Amino acid sequence: MFSAGQSCWFVRKVICWRAAASIAWTVLLLPPTTAVFVILSRFSPLHPIQTLSECVSFMGTASGIFSFILLCGVTTMVGFLIFEYYTVIPTVACSKIALLGQLLHPRHVANSLLHCVMGIIVAWCAAVTIGGRYEVLGYPCGLSDGPPQVCLNEYHLILLLAGAFVGFSHTLFGVVHNMNYVSFHTVQQYKYLRFKGSLPLVVKCSATQALYSIRNYIVAYFFLGYIPREWICKMFNLHVTSSSHLLDTIGGLLDLSLLYHLWISATFLLFTWYIALLLFRIFITEDYSFPVQSSFTEDVRQCLPRVLSDPQPAILKFLALQDLALLSQHSPLRRGEVFSLSQPGGHPHNWNAISKECQSLLTDLTQRLVAYHDSVATNGRAKSLSSGSELKTSSGSSSVSSGVEDLISPRPTSFLVKTPGSVFARTAPSPLTAPFTPPILDSPFASPGLRRLTAPVDQGSPWHGAVQSPHVMRRAPRLWSTSTDSQSNSSPQLCAAPAPTPKQEAPQPSLLAQFLHNRKEQIKIFLSKRVLVAYLFNKLPEASSEALFADSQAHIWALEGLSYLVQASFSEDHFGVVQTTLPSILSCMLLLQEAVDRHFKLPHASTKPVRTAGGMGELAYKTLRFALRAALKTAIYRITTTFGDHLNAIDMSAEHRKRLQHFLHYKE
Repeated sequence: MFSAGQSCWFVRKVICWRAAASIAWTVLLLPPTTAVFVILSRFSPLHPIQTLSECVSFMGTASGIFSFILLCGVTTMVGFLIFEYYTVIPTVACSKIALLGQLLHPRHVANSLLHCVMGIIVAWCAAVTIGGRYEVLGYPCGLSDGPPQVCLNEYHLILLLAGAFVGFSHTLFGVVHNMNYVSFHTVQQYKYLRFKGSLPLVVKCSATQALYSIRNYIVAYFFLGYIPREWICKMFNLHVTSSSHLLDTIGGLLDLSLLYHLWISATFLLFTWYIALLLFRIFITEDYSFPVQSSFTEDVRQCLPRVLSDPQPAILKFLALQDLALLSQHSPLRRGEVFSLSQPGGHPHNWNAISKECQSLLTDLTQRLVAYHDSVATNGRAKSLSSGSELKTSSGSSSVSSGVEDLISPRPTSFLVKTPGSVFARTAPSPLTAPFTPPILDSPFASPGLRRLTAPVDQGSPWHGAVQSPHVMRRAPRLWSTSTDSQSNSSPQLCAAPAPTPKQEAPQPSLLAQFLHNRKEQIKIFLSKRVLVAYLFNKLPEASSEALFADSQAHIWALEGLSYLVQASFSEDHFGVVQTTLPSILSCMLLLQEAVDRHFKLPHASTKPVRTAGGMGELAYKTLRFALRAALKTAIYRITTTFGDHLNAIDMSAEHRKRLQHFLHYKE
């Protein structure tokens, strides 16, 4: 993300300085953290005064100062890697194979190697700090009558390998639990209060994660510890004496002092890294106030209406939407600038740009929900586009796709489903992150018969919408339709069947192509029956729904900003600029509310948020869909309670008016 947003003024002037400030505070907090580690690693309950004096004297030695300098360098590098890999839109793996692809991605492999090296450096500093039998890798062990030899100190080696293992486990844990995801807190707090409130959680997570990592490391070293030991001995020409006790045995690993020093070193490593991550999250998510309008041309790009229309970087868009939500609630002066007219001309450019961008965000989400619902049947299986259940709509209802097209400019007839990441990047979804495909049709093991059954039928064919006889004609679907006609034309579909159009005969595939295609399908069917393959390719529960709403924090802010501005316009909008767009805003919200309700009625979509255990991994994206549903209903109620019966004068469709009456009478 750092390289992608280099050219953005906001990254250079704001984000980079915030990241530098978080790294600086992490380095400033390193001396007290190191002092606590020195005391805990050298503390002796029988000689407490002597232990404290030794700790103070060690901090002034050359080895102690050099270790601290190395720790500062590692901390700075960790902060830079956090800045490089952070994201405000989480990557949700919809299957085990997708998660495996994330783990084997070259960027993640490089990140893991860097953390392993930094873990070794921190472990060496911890070994020098602890001293005693952990201080050096080799020690002289030659006999008096023989040549001098250097023997391997396995206690030092096991501590260094523990640092590498904890560093690798940290990156693995980060990918699985989306630790590079930066979420925004609902309640705004000062940075000091946020840090103070999160500090006990950091200590708890560091100690707990270190305990699990050391447990796994002990098991791995018991079975594979001889491999690095022999390799180190050959590389550095070290010897293993027969009198020394090997540590890859049960007796060697059950040393309580060794286990304590391994655990306290791993806790110190993870604590310093988690502090860097916590401070980065606090600084990067701090609210930023954008000017609503400017008198200078060179500052126009930094104004809120212009910033909202910039797709990249995503952090800029999120902070702009957060600022919009805050100003709409707490800043009457800035709200007045939003409602103001341009001079000369008298046009509401600020309000038009802000409302257009917010409605575009809500429309994109509505389109994604419609496309997702059209690709999944109510029983969780792939459905045909001419399903009879989709045709049972009232004659007065209008298509959601048609309503969406009324709010935005005309689009091509080919419907492109966007992933949450592509809402801001404007790029096509990648295979690993596109969850909005049928669970069966999207699988590479779908049978050819199922594909033929679920293939869309040409509307000009007499078999379109057939029930039992090819001569029975059904009307085209109107509500929740994915037909190209309903997307390209915003008018409701007529009940009459479309006129047949001449079809061009498709070229017949060659015998070789047909043979290869059949063999390919047979291989897919064969592999789909294997347990391991099905385990890797099956969709994870709730993953598709979580990925669908992964960027919903932006939509929540857009809803809050629009609804609060509309509410304030009742008494503050002296020129009536909001009233011109109030019908489209209400229609956009009602369409999204219908799409969200339809999504939560799917069998695989849970209706209650799942409780998540507290940790450093950001799991807020798992409950974003529930927060969006609550924010959407609250936004509509905020408008209806403010305007009341005045909304009856707004021109809208009969279906929307009926749904709006439910909100006016508090029946939703």
